[in-house]
Amino acid sequence: MRKTPHVLLDGNQVRLLRDGSEAFPAMLNAIEQAQEEINLEMYWFASDRTGLEFSEALSRAARRGVQVYLVYDAIGSLEANPLMFAAMRRAGVKVCEYNPIAPWRSHFRIARVNHRNHRKVLVVDNRLAFTGGINLGDAWASREAGGQNWRDDMIAVEGPAAAQFRELFFQTWKRFEGSDPDALNRPPPRTPPPRGDAIIRVLANHYLRDRRVIQRAYLRAVFQARRRVYITNSYFLPDRRVLRALLGAATRGVDVRIIVPALCDVLSVKLASQGTYETLLEAGVRIFEMQERGLHSKTAVVDSHWITIGSYNLDHRSWRFNLEINAEIRDAHLAKEMEAQFHRDLGFSKEIHLEEWQKRSTGRRMGERFFYLFRKLL
Repeated sequence: MRKTPHVLLDGNQVRLLRDGSEAFPAMLNAIEQAQEEINLEMYWFASDRTGLEFSEALSRAARRGVQVYLVYDAIGSLEANPLMFAAMRRAGVKVCEYNPIAPWRSHFRIARVNHRNHRKVLVVDNRLAFTGGINLGDAWASREAGGQNWRDDMIAVEGPAAAQFRELFFQTWKRFEGSDPDALNRPPPRTPPPRGDAIIRVLANHYLRDRRVIQRAYLRAVFQARRRVYITNSYFLPDRRVLRALLGAATRGVDVRIIVPALCDVLSVKLASQGTYETLLEAGVRIFEMQERGLHSKTAVVDSHWITIGSYNLDHRSWRFNLEINAEIRDAHLAKEMEAQFHRDLGFSKEIHLEEWQKRSTGRRMGERFFYLFRKLL
């Protein structure tokens, strides 16, 4: 397989989309406006109201002659109704199930079951790309729309970087075959012209190569930070490299703040994450737990000019097992917008203070240490 390019591309326009209430209408509108090609790579494609809305939009696009390609993860979308994917296939959507759990197939390997496609990417006509942490499901829909209103972010990218998202999509498609062997030989839609001033590097890791490419981008930014580091991460289980970088930044006077969820669907992950709190707090890192809402965002802003957003969690699974994708962005306007959003999120979060945190029980401490020790298995 060809090595993944990680090159800086200028001339892009980036728009921040907050939560499903902003992301879903923008993505659906892009699908409805598509003229030539749609590429959708999604970890969790639910068959609830939101998922069906997207599946119907993709089917309509295919029926009007747009080339539509879908890659969904077999485990992430395990609870989805197979009839939804069958209906899309009948409409003309080319559908690829990523790494299916199929022991009867000759190429199945039990050791690869844990290798998942955690990306969330939509590319339309090689000119507009969406990426971030939002999957297609009611968990991200607003409460007014009957959803759970999880806190999350996507970006819409117009310009040359959109073509790189498409190229990475077809690298995945080629590996897991898909249903249209001519797709890779078909010329792409026209190259997108420059649209703005944002400089973007599309970072895609793979469990066989480039495992740490996204983590290395985080580390470079934190090591070079001079004023502030703002991180929002839904599964914060940093390894020693990331911990050392954060501790070093705080020690040299950088304002390091991290927002994590107070509510977590996996208790062992929550305890393992909290196992890092005391060390970070002692160094001056400020930690906040978002209250009431589920938090699924994966973003960082450094010194008001460096941004990353995508599917990558700061945990072992993201760098060791999953296909992930993040955009590394240099754009002062977007950075200010994301810093403002970070401060709004602080308003819904509770700060963890060292003196109070040190009063927790011995049993709690033991649980944190145990699960952090075995974090690579979570």
